[in-house]
Amino acid sequence: MKRFTCIVCPIGCRVSIETRDGDYVISGNRCQRGAEFARAELTAPMRSLTTTVRTVFPEAPVLPVRTKGEVPKEIIPKLMMELSKVLLTERKYIGETLVSDILGTGCDIIVTSDILG
Repeated sequence: MKRFTCIVCPIGCRVSIETRDGDYVISGNRCQRGAEFARAELTAPMRSLTTTVRTVFPEAPVLPVRTKGEVPKEIIPKLMMELSKVLLTERKYIGETLVSDILGTGCDIIVTSDILG
């Protein structure tokens, strides 16, 4: 049996999941989204990534970015290594794509703040 705290909504249900006869038995969830979260967490956990990238701009030495969707949890360290190589040399604005299809995930890295000036 595995136990998770559901992160789909603010309630934070304590969800349990176990396999019985090749099927999943889920308990503790207050809604269907909690059951879906537990099943995904057991089979293929996904996460959003928020971080920063370096810039050449003195007024903003780092710029916040995030994934446009979710990526497999196990590749987050590889994504962080890839983003640590990025040095932003041109101004970007909220919502603009910084890196397309990072590491072949089909997910873009987008900017979440403007560099003003």
